[in-house]
Amino acid sequence: MCGIIGILGTTDVAPLIVDGLKRLEYRGYDSAGVATIDHGRLDRRRAPGKLGNLQAALDARPLAGRTGIGHTRWATHGAPNEANAHPHSTPRVSVVHNGIIENFAELKRELEGYGRRFESETDAEVCPQLITHYLESENVGPVEAFRKAIARLKGAFAFVAIFTGEDNLMVGARKGSPLAIGRGEGEMFLGSDSYALAPFTNRVTYLEEGDIVVATREGFEIFNERGEKVSRPEMISSAADALVDKDGHRHFMAKEIHEQPEVIAHTLSRYIDAANETVRLAENAFDFSRLSSLTISACGTAYYAGLISKYWFESWARLPVEIDIASELRYRSVPYKDQGGAIFVSQSGETADTLAALREAKARGQKIAAVVNVPESSIAREADIIFPMAAGPEIGVASTKAFTCQLTALAAIAIAAGRQRGTIDDMEERRLVRALLETPRHVAEALRQAGAIEAIANDIAKARDVLYIGRGVSFPLALEGALKLKEISYIHAEGYAAGELKHGPIALIDEELPVIVIAPPDALFEKTISNMHEVMARGGKALLISDRAGIAAAGDGLWASIEAPTVEPILAPIVYAVAIQLLAYYTATNKGTDVDQPRNLAKSVTVE
Repeated sequence: MCGIIGILGTTDVAPLIVDGLKRLEYRGYDSAGVATIDHGRLDRRRAPGKLGNLQAALDARPLAGRTGIGHTRWATHGAPNEANAHPHSTPRVSVVHNGIIENFAELKRELEGYGRRFESETDAEVCPQLITHYLESENVGPVEAFRKAIARLKGAFAFVAIFTGEDNLMVGARKGSPLAIGRGEGEMFLGSDSYALAPFTNRVTYLEEGDIVVATREGFEIFNERGEKVSRPEMISSAADALVDKDGHRHFMAKEIHEQPEVIAHTLSRYIDAANETVRLAENAFDFSRLSSLTISACGTAYYAGLISKYWFESWARLPVEIDIASELRYRSVPYKDQGGAIFVSQSGETADTLAALREAKARGQKIAAVVNVPESSIAREADIIFPMAAGPEIGVASTKAFTCQLTALAAIAIAAGRQRGTIDDMEERRLVRALLETPRHVAEALRQAGAIEAIANDIAKARDVLYIGRGVSFPLALEGALKLKEISYIHAEGYAAGELKHGPIALIDEELPVIVIAPPDALFEKTISNMHEVMARGGKALLISDRAGIAAAGDGLWASIEAPTVEPILAPIVYAVAIQLLAYYTATNKGTDVDQPRNLAKSVTVE
């Protein structure tokens, strides 16, 4: 979730580091800092808040030096202030860190016993203090001191360090959090991922679990957990070509919502043979006909995409599906079946809980697939099979286009699974594929409702609480709608299965409570509308999202409605997602919140 950039450059690197950190703002952060080595001397600048504050500090007191590290921090230990901002330094070393050090309190007590004085409340500061302890007490060199310190740490982390007196040395380590190496001409770079390195190079090498890298301007060496020198493959990253701007929109989120027709089409092109109206999967993909069961897991919005796909796999492929939030699945004693498969869904491919759950399932003999947007990511590299999306970089913290691309990929995969298992015939496959191919057009139609949705959102913005309800595939979409609203508008919102209303939530209904009803005209439409009328009978404000026929069939008394295109009902979540995204977006802009970087949230959650 935090951003790391390290440069062994040929000119002063502080301005380059700040520019690079701006590319990582989408991850979410609450402080930032830069440290450099200039003629052997270590210096740093840090600031709470946005990068503009750090830039102001650098304008007031510039940093020289061709060797430097930078960081954007999302607070886990200690308040977001200057003292807790990275880099953390001693007179001998400066360090930036992503992740959580679980045994930091124990190490801090030990180091304080040796007379070391701490300046921050963070877990990260134990690393430079521990490195300095080994430099001074055991008289070892920087690389050995770094290695000894890393060996003492428990948790998930990535570190990069620079050292006083060492203008041509940068050392990094990965355990649980990603770290990548970028190669330039007479320059070397370390970063959180390929996006961090994209302004500088497209030649990227990823550290594997337990690796340590020792970099100079001339090259780098990688050592595994046992201290053995190893080689890791170099990739040419597509992230270097990704230009990140708002394209005339007020926010990245708005841009990304409006990109959905295009990126859904791109994702479909990965799976659909349009000429033959069939789904094509890679040769090494699952043989779904041999699977005894399927486990799906993810976090946040990706989990809701997986939950929707459970209905698809069970309906089209008659395949038993177990689904759970990754942070729960990784700690459950799951009785995985022989010949089982597992799909893990992640926009970034670096989600810590999802990666841990993947590793557990893999160790238990499950065939592993990953639905990811970043093919160079940790989850993609550790999966047996990659089911790619083509969403492109998603900068807004609240996921939009990645969600619909996840749904698009999962729908195609579920259709293929049904065909392989013989539970749908070729005629049904062609019918469903035609419906999928129509979704980009339908999403474009849905976007034309933006003005009407903005007017409704102006009223939603006055609410303290909002309920979303739906049945079938619309139930997970109700959960996603509630998540979007609370993420960016800070209005309390909850999603429920519509049939659960009478089991408790209906007690909340009054004339001040908007209830958003997601009801495509499917087999469950009448039951959902019945639940909606129960809300209206108690004075609740019902907002119906359905197509023209559905709105007409719902009868009188609606507070408001949003007309969606008429689509294949079981695929409605892909198209109806646009309405809930726009509703959240315009509610948030009405309230004046930070839409792209909502408080307390990060784009890529790389710690537990």
